[in-house]
Amino acid sequence: MSKPSDLIHGTLDLLILNTISLEPQHGWAIAKRIQQVSNEVLQVSQGALYPALHRLEQQGWIRSEWRVTEGGKDAKFYTLTRAGRTQLKKELAQWERLSNAVGLVIRLARETA
Repeated sequence: MSKPSDLIHGTLDLLILNTISLEPQHGWAIAKRIQQVSNEVLQVSQGALYPALHRLEQQGWIRSEWRVTEGGKDAKFYTLTRAGRTQLKKELAQWERLSNAVGLVIRLARETA
């Protein structure tokens, strides 16, 4: 049986970019939002999230700045850059192609079974 994190390996960048496309968020809020929106199926560990955020920032797709959270703590908030919005569109298109292809294979297998 696959673990929720197995799916995230190939899609974590897409999930992060999509999550912060709406508004800047800090790391914990990004992970919590992904978990909530996925009905608790996807859980992003800190060990996966922060290296991904660092990589996305190095690629110029996101930027960060220190701000104070609603709880009064300092945290790095991540924002999508213009290049990040372009990358998000590419990642979404790739995801659509992949998910459609998987759907076709599953439907064909059911029809021939």
